[in-house]
Amino acid sequence: MTAGNDAGNGVSTLLDQAGDVRTGEELDIQRIDTFLKTHIEGLIGLPTVQQFPGGASNLTYLLQYPQRSLILRRPPFGHRAKSAHDMLREARIMSAVKPVYPYVPTVLATCEDRAVMDCDFYVMEQIRGIIPRQNLPTGLNLSESQTRQLCINVIDRMIELHQVDYRKAGLEGLGRGGGYVVRQIEGWSDRYRKAKTPDVGDFEQVMAFLKDKMPQQDVATCLIHNDFRFDNVVLNPDNPVEVIGVLDWELATLGDPLMDLGNTLAYWVQADDDDDYQSVRRQPTNAPGMMSRQEVIEYYGSKTGWQVDNFDFYLIYGLFRLAVIVQQIYFRYFNGDTKNKAFANFGFISRMLEKRCLRLIDASRL
Repeated sequence: MTAGNDAGNGVSTLLDQAGDVRTGEELDIQRIDTFLKTHIEGLIGLPTVQQFPGGASNLTYLLQYPQRSLILRRPPFGHRAKSAHDMLREARIMSAVKPVYPYVPTVLATCEDRAVMDCDFYVMEQIRGIIPRQNLPTGLNLSESQTRQLCINVIDRMIELHQVDYRKAGLEGLGRGGGYVVRQIEGWSDRYRKAKTPDVGDFEQVMAFLKDKMPQQDVATCLIHNDFRFDNVVLNPDNPVEVIGVLDWELATLGDPLMDLGNTLAYWVQADDDDDYQSVRRQPTNAPGMMSRQEVIEYYGSKTGWQVDNFDFYLIYGLFRLAVIVQQIYFRYFNGDTKNKAFANFGFISRMLEKRCLRLIDASRL
Protein backbone atom coordinates (compact mmCIF):
# COMPACT_ATOMS: atom_id res chain seq x y z
CA MET A 1 0.00 0.00 0.00
CA THR A 2 1.56 3.27 -1.09
CA ALA A 3 0.65 6.65 -2.45
CA GLY A 4 3.50 6.46 -4.89
CA ASN A 5 7.00 7.84 -4.67
CA ASP A 6 8.55 10.96 -6.18
CA ALA A 7 10.31 10.12 -9.39
CA GLY A 8 12.67 12.33 -11.33
CA ASN A 9 11.95 15.15 -8.88
CA GLY A 10 8.28 15.02 -9.91
CA VAL A 11 5.68 15.07 -7.17
CA SER A 12 3.18 12.25 -6.91
CA THR A 13 -0.24 13.30 -8.15
CA LEU A 14 -1.64 11.97 -4.88
CA LEU A 15 0.06 14.69 -2.86
CA ASP A 16 -2.05 17.73 -2.06
CA GLN A 17 -1.67 20.23 -4.88
CA ALA A 18 -1.99 24.00 -4.91
CA GLY A 19 -3.36 25.77 -7.98
CA ASP A 20 -3.68 29.24 -9.44
CA VAL A 21 -4.44 32.11 -7.08
CA ARG A 22 -8.11 33.05 -7.27
CA THR A 23 -8.97 36.42 -8.76
CA GLY A 24 -9.19 39.05 -6.03
CA GLU A 25 -7.10 37.00 -3.58
CA GLU A 26 -3.63 37.85 -4.91
CA LEU A 27 -0.70 38.65 -2.60
CA ASP A 28 1.96 41.38 -2.85
CA ILE A 29 4.77 38.85 -2.98
CA GLN A 30 7.55 41.44 -3.15
CA ARG A 31 6.63 42.83 0.26
CA ILE A 32 6.05 39.38 1.72
CA ASP A 33 9.38 38.12 0.41
CA THR A 34 11.22 41.06 1.98
CA PHE A 35 9.52 40.35 5.31
CA LEU A 36 10.23 36.61 5.21
CA LYS A 37 13.91 37.04 4.43
CA THR A 38 14.31 39.06 7.62
CA HIS A 39 12.69 36.29 9.70
CA ILE A 40 13.64 33.00 8.02
CA GLU A 41 17.24 32.25 7.18
CA GLY A 42 18.42 30.85 3.88
CA LEU A 43 15.67 32.05 1.54
CA ILE A 44 16.98 32.92 -1.91
CA GLY A 45 15.17 34.31 -4.93
CA LEU A 46 11.52 35.26 -5.29
CA PRO A 47 8.95 32.55 -4.60
CA THR A 48 6.20 31.44 -6.91
CA VAL A 49 2.75 31.73 -5.34
CA GLN A 50 -0.12 29.25 -5.59
CA GLN A 51 -3.30 28.81 -3.60
CA PHE A 52 -4.84 25.70 -2.09
CA PRO A 53 -8.47 24.80 -2.80
CA GLY A 54 -11.12 25.50 -0.23
CA GLY A 55 -10.58 28.66 1.71
CA ALA A 56 -14.15 29.29 2.81
CA SER A 57 -12.68 30.67 6.01
CA ASN A 58 -8.98 31.51 6.10
CA LEU A 59 -6.94 31.38 2.90
CA THR A 60 -3.90 29.16 2.39
CA TYR A 61 -1.08 29.78 -0.08
CA LEU A 62 2.01 27.85 -1.16
CA LEU A 63 5.17 29.97 -1.42
CA GLN A 64 7.68 27.93 -3.42
CA TYR A 65 11.28 29.11 -3.08
CA PRO A 66 13.90 27.24 -5.11
CA GLN A 67 15.13 25.48 -1.97
CA ARG A 68 12.13 25.54 0.38
CA SER A 69 8.33 25.41 0.40
CA LEU A 70 6.37 27.52 2.87
CA ILE A 71 2.68 27.85 3.70
CA LEU A 72 1.11 31.27 4.29
CA ARG A 73 -2.23 31.65 6.08
CA ARG A 74 -4.28 34.83 6.05
CA PRO A 75 -7.92 35.76 6.70
CA PRO A 76 -10.43 36.16 3.87
CA PHE A 77 -10.71 39.41 1.97
CA GLY A 78 -13.64 41.76 2.60
CA HIS A 79 -15.54 42.53 5.80
CA ARG A 80 -14.68 40.24 8.70
CA ALA A 81 -16.27 39.87 12.12
CA LYS A 82 -14.10 41.62 14.70
CA SER A 83 -13.34 38.50 16.73
CA ALA A 84 -13.04 36.09 13.77
CA HIS A 85 -9.99 35.00 11.78
CA ASP A 86 -7.42 35.82 14.46
CA MET A 87 -4.29 34.61 12.70
CA LEU A 88 -1.91 35.55 15.48
CA ARG A 89 -3.95 33.54 17.97
CA GLU A 90 -3.91 30.54 15.63
CA ALA A 91 -0.13 30.80 15.34
CA ARG A 92 0.27 31.08 19.12
CA ILE A 93 -1.94 28.03 19.65
CA MET A 94 0.06 25.98 17.17
CA SER A 95 3.35 26.95 18.78
CA ALA A 96 2.00 26.09 22.25
CA VAL A 97 0.42 22.76 21.25
CA LYS A 98 3.29 21.52 19.05
CA PRO A 99 5.44 20.21 21.97
CA VAL A 100 2.61 17.97 23.26
CA TYR A 101 0.93 17.06 19.97
CA PRO A 102 3.51 16.41 17.24
CA TYR A 103 1.05 16.58 14.33
CA VAL A 104 1.01 20.41 14.42
CA PRO A 105 3.05 22.15 11.68
CA THR A 106 5.91 24.37 12.87
CA VAL A 107 5.16 28.11 12.75
CA LEU A 108 8.12 30.02 11.29
CA ALA A 109 7.00 33.67 11.30
CA THR A 110 4.04 35.88 12.21
CA CYS A 111 3.30 39.37 10.91
CA GLU A 112 0.98 42.18 12.01
CA ASP A 113 2.66 44.94 10.01
CA ARG A 114 0.07 46.58 7.71
CA ALA A 115 2.90 47.77 5.49
CA VAL A 116 3.41 44.12 4.50
CA MET A 117 -0.22 43.02 4.18
CA ASP A 118 -3.60 44.52 5.02
CA CYS A 119 -4.09 41.91 7.75
CA ASP A 120 -2.22 39.70 10.19
CA PHE A 121 -0.78 36.51 8.72
CA TYR A 122 1.63 33.73 9.55
CA VAL A 123 3.93 31.37 7.69
CA MET A 124 4.58 27.74 8.62
CA GLU A 125 6.41 24.70 7.37
CA GLN A 126 4.76 22.59 4.68
CA ILE A 127 3.88 19.03 5.64
CA ARG A 128 4.03 17.23 2.31
CA GLY A 129 1.39 14.57 2.11
CA ILE A 130 -2.10 13.57 1.04
CA ILE A 131 -5.11 15.59 2.19
CA PRO A 132 -8.33 13.59 1.75
CA ARG A 133 -10.80 16.15 0.44
CA GLN A 134 -14.18 15.38 -1.12
CA ASN A 135 -13.02 11.99 -2.36
CA LEU A 136 -10.01 9.79 -1.73
CA PRO A 137 -7.47 10.56 -4.49
CA THR A 138 -7.75 8.54 -7.66
CA GLY A 139 -5.02 5.93 -7.61
CA LEU A 140 -4.86 5.59 -3.84
CA ASN A 141 -6.55 2.20 -4.13
CA LEU A 142 -7.27 1.51 -0.47
CA SER A 143 -9.19 -1.65 0.33
CA GLU A 144 -12.27 -1.44 2.54
CA SER A 145 -10.25 -2.67 5.52
CA GLN A 146 -7.54 -0.08 4.85
CA THR A 147 -10.15 2.66 4.52
CA ARG A 148 -11.61 1.61 7.86
CA GLN A 149 -8.16 1.71 9.43
CA LEU A 150 -7.66 5.22 8.03
CA CYS A 151 -10.99 6.23 9.56
CA ILE A 152 -9.99 4.78 12.93
CA ASN A 153 -6.60 6.50 12.81
CA VAL A 154 -8.22 9.89 12.14
CA ILE A 155 -10.58 9.49 15.11
CA ASP A 156 -7.68 8.24 17.25
CA ARG A 157 -5.78 11.47 16.55
CA MET A 158 -8.79 13.42 17.84
CA ILE A 159 -8.96 11.23 20.93
CA GLU A 160 -5.23 11.72 21.45
CA LEU A 161 -5.73 15.49 21.34
CA HIS A 162 -8.56 15.30 23.86
CA GLN A 163 -6.30 13.36 26.23
CA VAL A 164 -3.48 15.92 26.24
CA ASP A 165 -2.78 17.18 29.77
CA TYR A 166 -3.32 20.84 28.95
CA ARG A 167 -2.37 21.98 32.45
CA LYS A 168 0.95 20.18 32.35
CA ALA A 169 1.51 21.69 28.92
CA GLY A 170 0.86 25.19 30.26
CA LEU A 171 -2.24 25.73 28.13
CA GLU A 172 -4.65 26.86 30.87
CA GLY A 173 -4.99 30.26 29.24
CA LEU A 174 -6.15 28.85 25.91
CA GLY A 175 -9.84 29.06 26.81
CA ARG A 176 -12.31 29.62 29.63
CA GLY A 177 -12.91 25.90 30.22
CA GLY A 178 -15.99 25.06 32.31
CA GLY A 179 -19.39 26.30 31.12
CA TYR A 180 -18.33 25.70 27.53
CA VAL A 181 -21.64 24.15 26.39
CA VAL A 182 -23.71 27.09 27.61
CA ARG A 183 -21.37 29.61 26.02
CA GLN A 184 -21.46 27.80 22.69
CA ILE A 185 -25.24 27.59 22.48
CA GLU A 186 -25.64 31.24 23.43
CA GLY A 187 -22.79 32.42 21.23
CA TRP A 188 -23.69 30.56 18.06
CA SER A 189 -27.36 31.51 18.45
CA ASP A 190 -26.42 35.17 18.65
CA ARG A 191 -24.09 34.86 15.66
CA TYR A 192 -26.78 33.25 13.54
CA ARG A 193 -29.30 35.97 14.25
CA LYS A 194 -26.74 38.63 13.30
CA ALA A 195 -25.83 36.84 10.04
CA LYS A 196 -29.35 35.92 8.92
CA THR A 197 -30.32 37.00 5.41
CA PRO A 198 -33.90 37.30 4.09
CA ASP A 199 -33.68 34.12 2.00
CA VAL A 200 -32.88 31.58 4.75
CA GLY A 201 -34.71 30.05 7.70
CA ASP A 202 -34.68 31.51 11.21
CA PHE A 203 -33.48 28.37 13.08
CA GLU A 204 -35.54 29.51 16.09
CA GLN A 205 -36.94 26.03 16.77
CA VAL A 206 -33.45 24.56 16.60
CA MET A 207 -32.01 27.18 18.93
CA ALA A 208 -34.88 26.66 21.38
CA PHE A 209 -34.25 22.90 21.38
CA LEU A 210 -30.53 23.33 22.04
CA LYS A 211 -31.15 25.80 24.86
CA ASP A 212 -33.74 23.54 26.47
CA LYS A 213 -31.86 20.25 26.07
CA MET A 214 -28.27 21.27 26.79
CA PRO A 215 -26.58 19.13 29.49
CA GLN A 216 -26.34 20.61 32.96
CA GLN A 217 -22.55 20.57 32.85
CA ASP A 218 -19.70 19.82 30.47
CA VAL A 219 -18.67 16.17 30.29
CA ALA A 220 -15.04 17.29 30.70
CA THR A 221 -12.68 20.14 29.85
CA CYS A 222 -10.13 19.19 27.21
CA LEU A 223 -7.94 20.63 24.50
CA ILE A 224 -10.26 20.59 21.49
CA HIS A 225 -9.65 21.41 17.83
CA ASN A 226 -13.17 22.54 16.84
CA ASP A 227 -12.69 21.78 13.14
CA PHE A 228 -11.37 18.22 13.12
CA ARG A 229 -12.15 16.91 9.63
CA PHE A 230 -10.58 14.68 7.00
CA ASP A 231 -9.57 17.68 4.90
CA ASN A 232 -7.69 19.08 7.89
CA VAL A 233 -5.43 16.04 8.25
CA VAL A 234 -2.33 15.16 6.24
CA LEU A 235 -1.59 11.52 5.39
CA ASN A 236 1.80 9.89 4.93
CA PRO A 237 2.39 9.41 1.16
CA ASP A 238 4.18 6.12 1.82
CA ASN A 239 1.53 4.82 4.23
CA PRO A 240 -1.73 6.62 3.44
CA VAL A 241 -3.63 5.33 6.47
CA GLU A 242 -1.16 7.13 8.78
CA VAL A 243 -1.94 10.69 9.90
CA ILE A 244 1.21 12.83 9.97
CA GLY A 245 -0.32 16.30 10.31
CA VAL A 246 -3.37 18.13 11.62
CA LEU A 247 -4.11 21.57 10.15
CA ASP A 248 -6.31 24.63 10.75
CA TRP A 249 -6.06 25.47 14.46
CA GLU A 250 -7.98 28.74 14.28
CA LEU A 251 -10.83 27.54 16.53
CA ALA A 252 -8.85 25.40 19.01
CA THR A 253 -9.63 26.05 22.67
CA LEU A 254 -10.43 24.36 25.97
CA GLY A 255 -13.90 22.89 25.95
CA ASP A 256 -16.22 19.89 26.03
CA PRO A 257 -14.85 17.01 23.90
CA LEU A 258 -18.33 15.78 22.94
CA MET A 259 -19.04 19.17 21.40
CA ASP A 260 -15.86 18.73 19.36
CA LEU A 261 -17.05 15.31 18.18
CA GLY A 262 -20.45 16.76 17.32
CA ASN A 263 -18.72 19.36 15.16
CA THR A 264 -16.77 16.65 13.36
CA LEU A 265 -19.87 14.56 12.68
CA ALA A 266 -21.69 17.52 11.12
CA TYR A 267 -19.36 17.05 8.13
CA TRP A 268 -19.71 13.24 8.22
CA VAL A 269 -21.90 12.56 5.19
CA GLN A 270 -22.25 8.79 4.91
CA ALA A 271 -23.27 6.61 1.98
CA ASP A 272 -26.95 6.27 2.95
CA ASP A 273 -27.66 9.96 3.54
CA ASP A 274 -30.23 11.84 1.44
CA ASP A 275 -29.34 13.52 -1.84
CA ASP A 276 -29.32 17.07 -0.45
CA TYR A 277 -26.82 16.15 2.26
CA GLN A 278 -24.77 14.18 -0.28
CA SER A 279 -24.61 17.26 -2.51
CA VAL A 280 -22.62 19.20 0.09
CA ARG A 281 -20.23 16.41 1.07
CA ARG A 282 -16.66 17.71 1.42
CA GLN A 283 -14.83 14.64 2.73
CA PRO A 284 -14.70 10.96 1.79
CA THR A 285 -16.78 9.61 4.67
CA ASN A 286 -19.10 7.85 2.19
CA ALA A 287 -16.31 5.57 0.92
CA PRO A 288 -16.68 1.79 1.39
CA GLY A 289 -15.07 0.90 4.70
CA MET A 290 -15.70 4.21 6.44
CA MET A 291 -17.47 4.04 9.79
CA SER A 292 -20.98 5.43 10.07
CA ARG A 293 -21.65 8.34 12.42
CA GLN A 294 -23.10 5.94 14.97
CA GLU A 295 -20.06 3.69 14.75
CA VAL A 296 -17.80 6.70 15.32
CA ILE A 297 -19.82 7.72 18.37
CA GLU A 298 -19.68 4.21 19.85
CA TYR A 299 -15.95 3.86 19.08
CA TYR A 300 -15.19 7.23 20.65
CA GLY A 301 -17.16 6.34 23.77
CA SER A 302 -15.44 2.97 24.13
CA LYS A 303 -11.99 4.56 23.85
CA THR A 304 -12.60 7.53 26.17
CA GLY A 305 -15.08 6.17 28.71
CA TRP A 306 -17.37 9.19 28.31
CA GLN A 307 -21.11 8.55 28.06
CA VAL A 308 -22.34 8.80 24.47
CA ASP A 309 -25.62 6.88 24.77
CA ASN A 310 -27.78 9.88 23.94
CA PHE A 311 -25.76 11.93 21.47
CA ASP A 312 -28.66 13.72 19.75
CA PHE A 313 -27.92 17.08 21.38
CA TYR A 314 -24.31 17.05 20.16
CA LEU A 315 -25.26 15.98 16.62
CA ILE A 316 -27.84 18.75 16.33
CA TYR A 317 -25.45 21.27 17.87
CA GLY A 318 -22.76 20.32 15.33
CA LEU A 319 -25.15 20.81 12.42
CA PHE A 320 -26.39 24.12 13.80
CA ARG A 321 -22.87 25.41 14.35
CA LEU A 322 -21.98 24.40 10.79
CA ALA A 323 -25.05 26.25 9.56
CA VAL A 324 -23.93 29.40 11.38
CA ILE A 325 -20.46 29.18 9.83
CA VAL A 326 -22.04 28.68 6.39
CA GLN A 327 -24.45 31.55 6.98
CA GLN A 328 -21.70 33.93 8.12
CA ILE A 329 -19.85 33.25 4.87
CA TYR A 330 -23.05 33.57 2.85
CA PHE A 331 -23.81 36.87 4.61
CA ARG A 332 -20.54 38.25 3.27
CA TYR A 333 -21.37 36.99 -0.23
CA PHE A 334 -24.99 38.24 -0.06
CA ASN A 335 -23.75 41.71 0.86
CA GLY A 336 -21.00 41.78 -1.77
CA ASP A 337 -18.05 41.60 0.62
CA THR A 338 -16.68 38.56 -1.21
CA LYS A 339 -16.99 37.72 -4.90
CA ASN A 340 -16.15 34.02 -4.62
CA LYS A 341 -18.93 32.33 -6.62
CA ALA A 342 -18.39 29.12 -4.65
CA PHE A 343 -20.37 30.79 -1.86
CA ALA A 344 -23.45 31.45 -4.01
CA ASN A 345 -25.15 28.21 -2.93
CA PHE A 346 -24.43 28.65 0.79
CA GLY A 347 -27.96 29.94 1.33
CA PHE A 348 -29.24 26.58 0.07
CA ILE A 349 -26.86 24.79 2.46
CA SER A 350 -28.13 26.88 5.37
CA ARG A 351 -31.74 25.97 4.58
CA MET A 352 -30.86 22.31 4.08
CA LEU A 353 -29.08 22.15 7.46
CA GLU A 354 -32.09 23.66 9.23
CA LYS A 355 -34.35 20.98 7.72
CA ARG A 356 -31.88 18.30 8.78
CA CYS A 357 -31.77 19.65 12.34
CA LEU A 358 -35.57 19.68 12.50
CA ARG A 359 -35.78 16.07 11.32
CA LEU A 360 -33.31 15.01 14.00
CA ILE A 361 -35.26 16.93 16.63
CA ASP A 362 -38.49 15.19 15.59
CA ALA A 363 -36.77 11.79 15.89
CA SER A 364 -34.85 12.57 19.08
CA ARG A 365 -35.35 10.72 22.34
CA LEU A 366 -34.51 13.85 24.33
